[in-house]
Amino acid sequence: MLSRIAESLFWIGRYVERADDTARILDVHTQRLVEDPWIDERRACANLLALMGSPCDEDDADTERVLDTLAFERDSPSSIVGALSAARENARGAREVLSGEIWESLNVTHNALPQQRTMARRYGPHSLFRFVRERSAMVFGLADSTMSRDESWLFLVLGRSLERVDMTARIISTRVMAGDAAPSWTLVLRSTGAYEPYLRTYRGVVDSSRAAEFLLLDRLFPRSVFAALDQAESCLAELERSTVRDATRIGVAGEAHRIVGRARTLLEFMSTPELLSRLPARLEELQRTCSAASAAVSSRFFTEQAPQVWVPEGVA
Repeated sequence: MLSRIAESLFWIGRYVERADDTARILDVHTQRLVEDPWIDERRACANLLALMGSPCDEDDADTERVLDTLAFERDSPSSIVGALSAARENARGAREVLSGEIWESLNVTHNALPQQRTMARRYGPHSLFRFVRERSAMVFGLADSTMSRDESWLFLVLGRSLERVDMTARIISTRVMAGDAAPSWTLVLRSTGAYEPYLRTYRGVVDSSRAAEFLLLDRLFPRSVFAALDQAESCLAELERSTVRDATRIGVAGEAHRIVGRARTLLEFMSTPELLSRLPARLEELQRTCSAASAAVSSRFFTEQAPQVWVPEGVA
């Protein structure tokens, strides 16, 4: 597979997942402000912007600033509109390996964003968040049903999995690190689609330790951190088997596989009380892991070296 196409598929997975999870985080944030009028809005908004990598002074932070930065800013790949636009642009360069249904879904989503943005500003942002979640689910559903399980599929799922680890860690951080302005664990579980699976698993009221444990460690829930790391590790193992035939007898062949495998092993064999006792530090470490793994994937599979040019002796 061409490096250019592999990179486009990787970032399609990341951008669509980023838009989906950002919509979920913003939905929690806006619901919380509506349900609890005693929340310090400026403090909550400043905390959220800092958590999402766009810090600002508390005096300048409000809901309008949050939505402009994280939902509507077209030139930022960290916003919902920017991420979906970037996914569509990457899909333009990888149309030979994407099904027509996936391209059509991304294109329709991109073309509908101006109208969705206008409706969100006029009637409230929840319609936009619902639209983004539904369209993201459609893109990944079409990928599941129309793509062969070859390298193109592996790069798409690898990008989605790494982004999911990072964004699920950020969603948990909205509860753990926000202090008095934190949303309830019930709201956090609902934002990740984990509320009903949690109740079926634990059969009781929502408990903070069990909720964090479920979102971090559950093997069967696909949006948990552990499940996403396990999926990313499987994709990297398959890619290494297909590209490095004779270098897998000792350890692993790729730095990205080593980084992801180490993070997955740490979660798998660490006791739950130990994990929860230093949860903020663990969440920050997971975000750094995703950044390092993404850089390693780019270096291993996407970086194009300049061709060597031989110059005859004596020619300057």
